Amino acid sequence: MWRWFRAGLDSGPATAKKVFGLADLPEEIELELGLDEAQDEANLRRLVQAKLGISAEDLPGVTVEKRSLDARRGRVRFHVLVALSNPKQRPALGGAPLREVRERPRVLVVGDGPTGLFCAYQLARQGIFAHVLDRGKQVQPRRHDLAALNQRGQVDDDSNYCFGEGGAGTYSDGKLYTRSHKRGNVRDVIELLALHGAPEAILSDARPHIGSNRLPKVVTELREKLEAFGQKFEFGARVVGLLIEERAGRKVAAGVRLADGREIAGDAVVLATGHSARDVFEWLAEAGVTLEAKSFALGVRIEHPQPLINGIQYGSAAGHPALPAAAYRIAETVEGRGVFSFCMCPGGWVVPASTA
Repeated sequence: MWRWFRAGLDSGPATAKKVFGLADLPEEIELELGLDEAQDEANLRRLVQAKLGISAEDLPGVTVEKRSLDARRGRVRFHVLVALSNPKQRPALGGAPLREVRERPRVLVVGDGPTGLFCAYQLARQGIFAHVLDRGKQVQPRRHDLAALNQRGQVDDDSNYCFGEGGAGTYSDGKLYTRSHKRGNVRDVIELLALHGAPEAILSDARPHIGSNRLPKVVTELREKLEAFGQKFEFGARVVGLLIEERAGRKVAAGVRLADGREIAGDAVVLATGHSARDVFEWLAEAGVTLEAKSFALGVRIEHPQPLINGIQYGSAAGHPALPAAAYRIAETVEGRGVFSFCMCPGGWVVPASTA
């Protein structure tokens, strides 16, 4: 029906209005906008009206579902996918609500990066208690350790760009998009970030971006929300070993040991430590946990001046205030092996992500 509807538009708005009643309106409309065209709701409504050939009174709610930048064939423009719906019928953001957590079962989550944080969030949706342990500091005191690293080259082994509340992405602005289609419900994560202070644009941008100036506040709000429902967060708590018990003839993780000598018991242990905490692999091996090697890609960093990439991608439009720092992606298969290149951080700069 959608292809037929779009074909009907080719003969002009009058034909579209004549052939299709209001009940036949499509759920989505794709618009193409130039760099100087406004992307506010009022202008989008006018464009949708013109495309459908209907009056302003007959047009339902307009919501931007997806916004992407197309710089192919030397012509730069925005593609905007607009959903038509009654605002009262739109589902609320944030998915399943949080519940007050029970004392048991007790899950120990090691690491308060994105994985640990959203693990605790998902557990709170089920009313399950999580005790999140992180070797680093909260986002605000962590800033002082980053300043010492940037200005004097002093590395704090437990509080740096990789370790601390929010994980490596908090101050180095981790991407919110992925090339993989096996990452689970990414939309749920995006909505929760938007609900806790991230810009609403991440809900529709094809390459969502928060900014390391805003992300610390978002991470803090998420943690405080979880604490209000009973989840526990503890910082400066570096885990150095697993507590192993034998139950019903099999060994299970019964808790963790901290660097300060404390032992904390739990009904389950989730390791969300990221790849930089290399000491974790050592104490896992000591505990007899099976470790499986994962295939990896060998990467080489190539740095380009951003104006060069902007000029290649945007042509004469480079420098336009509506355009973000240009990105690129190149992929090829050579003798059965994939070779690819992509922009890790368009418009960004390299940070000293040392952990030792």
